Amino acid sequence: MTISTSVDPAGLEAVTVPVDETQDLIAFAGSGGWLFSDDTGGIAGRGEALRINLPHGLCDPADVEAATEKLRSIKSRGDLGRPGCGPLALGALPFDPAEPGYLVVPAVVFGRDGDASWITTVKPVASADPAADRAADPAADPPAGSSPERFTLTPTLSHAEWQGIVSAALDEIDCGSFEKVVLARRIDIEADRDFVVTEVLERLRTLYPSCMLFKMEGFIGASPELLVRRHGLEVDSYPLAGTVARSGDGRDDERLVASMMGSAKTRREHRVVVDAIAGALRPLCKTLDVPETPSVMSMRNVSHLASHIRGRLTAGAPSVLGLAARIHPTPAVGGYPTEPALRFLQKVEGFDRGRYAGPVGWIDSRGDGCFALGIRSAQVAGRRASIFAGNGIVAGSDPAGELTETQLKLQALLSALVRP
Repeated sequence: MTISTSVDPAGLEAVTVPVDETQDLIAFAGSGGWLFSDDTGGIAGRGEALRINLPHGLCDPADVEAATEKLRSIKSRGDLGRPGCGPLALGALPFDPAEPGYLVVPAVVFGRDGDASWITTVKPVASADPAADRAADPAADPPAGSSPERFTLTPTLSHAEWQGIVSAALDEIDCGSFEKVVLARRIDIEADRDFVVTEVLERLRTLYPSCMLFKMEGFIGASPELLVRRHGLEVDSYPLAGTVARSGDGRDDERLVASMMGSAKTRREHRVVVDAIAGALRPLCKTLDVPETPSVMSMRNVSHLASHIRGRLTAGAPSVLGLAARIHPTPAVGGYPTEPALRFLQKVEGFDRGRYAGPVGWIDSRGDGCFALGIRSAQVAGRRASIFAGNGIVAGSDPAGELTETQLKLQALLSALVRP
């Protein structure tokens, strides 16, 4: 059921009950629901009790605060006091922070946090109409068809064209227009049958168990990059910037990581991202721990430079959605300085990013929640899908090398979608 956005959220009630059984989050979300999970648990939702619009995206603080207030105004019974319990909303917001977006309060949510699990149901308060209660229960998914077997891949730009815009970006950097810009590629895939999204998600979970798995309608992915998480007054962010391939040979991988750690170009690219996020969070925090030296995050096919930023917020600090609005877009997905870098990438990339590289995650009525960056992602609709990958371009970048890096990143979704 879809309850109109004009319905007063105060007329809704969220009832939470603890459960002992273990639900599979992907199966619970199904083909039409919402999912956000990590290695400690997650949230899966079905149906739609309320849609919370952000008509000015993340650019209007009043819109962002109003979204949080709508969640707070939903009555709640049985809240277990854990993040994600009680009323919550999930969504994937556009990369462009000025673009309108929305969050969805599911009609039914299964949540898991460590060893605790619960189900929250959101319905009109004391509904006297049995039909309304029945409508709030989401219908089961129809049986899935067979996965596709044949595929056609088409890039929006040829290899030569994309390397050309990298060269143009380097010219702009030499002229002082910006210090860094993140340029993305999109590959369109057409299959002989509809993609079975739940199977794609199961493959992603197997291939990338340390990543944050998400499904927001047709937008799916396995993101390694935490934009921001808030639990009470604790806040953290885990930016990535700098990438090398993994060879599968331990000794070679150690050499590749050492080369990345020793690269002045890569360290500079990473530090720009860390400093921007720390600069946005510091005025909102009592304490903020920012590593001086990055660590390494190793995944199935690549390794990244990573820095885990942790802090304690001041009383009255923004919700997790408000924090995301202050941080996004980081130099990890846009560039630095932000405005000239965004103007350049929007002019040359050749496609609208939509929700690619935007914030994706959830917020509860306490303002707690978690948003990842919507990278290593795909937009899937029937038998068509588009996959995305981007690279940070700084002085010293090599166009051919940057192309190779995007190909490595694209493998994350290709290996899950394309199964001939």
